[in-house]
Amino acid sequence: MYTCDKYVLKCILPTKRYVLLIIKYLIQYKMKKKSKKCSEAPTCSVDYAFRRIGGKYKGRILWALHENNMLRYGELGRNLSDITTKMLTQTLREMEKDNLINRKVYHQVPPKVEYSLSEIGKELIPFISYLKEWGDKKMGRS
Repeated sequence: MYTCDKYVLKCILPTKRYVLLIIKYLIQYKMKKKSKKCSEAPTCSVDYAFRRIGGKYKGRILWALHENNMLRYGELGRNLSDITTKMLTQTLREMEKDNLINRKVYHQVPPKVEYSLSEIGKELIPFISYLKEWGDKKMGRS
């Protein structure tokens, strides 16, 4: 190792070999960090389905859109009183990305956005209806 006295500070300059070892270590550490991520690919068809409609709010949003045909953002927020605006926005974006809902934007002041079920979203309604009936039965609301 080399030392130098410049500007009254002493610094140690590592040799080229040490620099290369540090770079190699950093690259290996970064690669290990990347490999720990979970796979985004679904493992089976059930996993695929639950990744699309799983979660606390997606089923309830689909059901609210089924009952009302079309809802604005604020109306959805009122239908799901326990959801935060951040969570509602995030869930709607995920559902739009998965083609479960349609989003129609009206360019006006104030801005107006309407949500409705897509064809794929409509395919899920019989299953959600069955889950609703099962939940009503288990809760004693038959």
